[in-house]
Amino acid sequence: KRWFCGSRQLGSLFSAFFLNAACLFVCGVPTLVCSDGFRAFLQRHCPVVAERFSPTPWCWGGRMQTLVRVLLKTNPAVTYRNELIQTGDGGQLSLDWFDNTDSARYPQCSSRPTVLILPGLTGNSQQTYVLHAVQQASRHGYRCVVMNNRGFGGEELLTPLTFCAANTSDVETVVNHVKGLFPQAPLLGAGVSLGGMLLLNYLAHKGRDAKIIAALTMSVSWDSFESSASLEQPINKLLFNRHLTSNLCRAVKRHRKILENAIDVDYVLKARTIREFDERFTSVLFGYKSCSDYYRDASPGYKLPRTSVPVLCLNAADDPFSPEHAFPVTAAQRLPNVALLVTSHGGHIGFLEGPFPSGAGYMDRLFGQFVWAAFEHSADLRAACGVGGETAE
Repeated sequence: KRWFCGSRQLGSLFSAFFLNAACLFVCGVPTLVCSDGFRAFLQRHCPVVAERFSPTPWCWGGRMQTLVRVLLKTNPAVTYRNELIQTGDGGQLSLDWFDNTDSARYPQCSSRPTVLILPGLTGNSQQTYVLHAVQQASRHGYRCVVMNNRGFGGEELLTPLTFCAANTSDVETVVNHVKGLFPQAPLLGAGVSLGGMLLLNYLAHKGRDAKIIAALTMSVSWDSFESSASLEQPINKLLFNRHLTSNLCRAVKRHRKILENAIDVDYVLKARTIREFDERFTSVLFGYKSCSDYYRDASPGYKLPRTSVPVLCLNAADDPFSPEHAFPVTAAQRLPNVALLVTSHGGHIGFLEGPFPSGAGYMDRLFGQFVWAAFEHSADLRAACGVGGETAE
């Protein structure tokens, strides 16, 4: 009897705990900052932007969301076709294609809409967030191609050059390659974290000459200085910074033979933070006078006015990689083609919801809805944002 009563009390305590946690983490509708036209389009064709986002109640804060996503998210089965293409500097890029040849909605390969996905730092086509994105796009009948960052797609480096957030030549090479193969197929760009920075910098660099109809970014770091400072806070340094730096150094070690012709590999491998890595490797390799010069060039926030296509940007206010005070709210308020969607919680590439957040989450649903809206209602999107460009038909 005492055991039974004790169990009931324990159960009541657990119930009260999870109820309070659920109440604490039930968030309101995400904040959407954009023009009236873009807002009306999104609310009509991408209704998830107006839905209440309730993060997983037992994921306390952005750090927990960031970590749990890596541990629990499932890996949807995706079979890629790999292609290696040459770059202007004599290097090579590894592209992973999901052709979706069984597409009932778009049986013609030549006109099948295509999504170009750019993974984050040290990421590739096998990341869970990429696989979920491909799964979402495939359900609508679309084709996907993932641009693996140099040195992270399983290919060998042919030149002593990797990648950085400010250098968009590889993105431009891939966009031109995809449009050359399928000139009649509309192309949409989606970038995660560093991939989003690359995509935004490409759009700013090309302006009206960008060959994509729309873009979606998720968990972008808007200001490299602020992101670096956030990641150097003690807890973030312990949980994230050292791990990412270790992955970067591991890639340098793997490609040591070719890279040692351009940089001091042993000095680079002693880096313990991303800033130290960028000081010793990235800024040197790409010809910057200092890491500060590189970070200034890599930050996409101030370049938004140069973009000419509709862009939807998802960020969480508690992202340890991208502090909220650096979000380009003022730019999104003034620009007709930029929408900033901010959730109170979600961490970095987390956005986990439900008690068992292993399947598709908020970010994945947003991806699926926006991609569909951009391809199927491209004329409405252009009109809503007051921009020109290709049609999806």
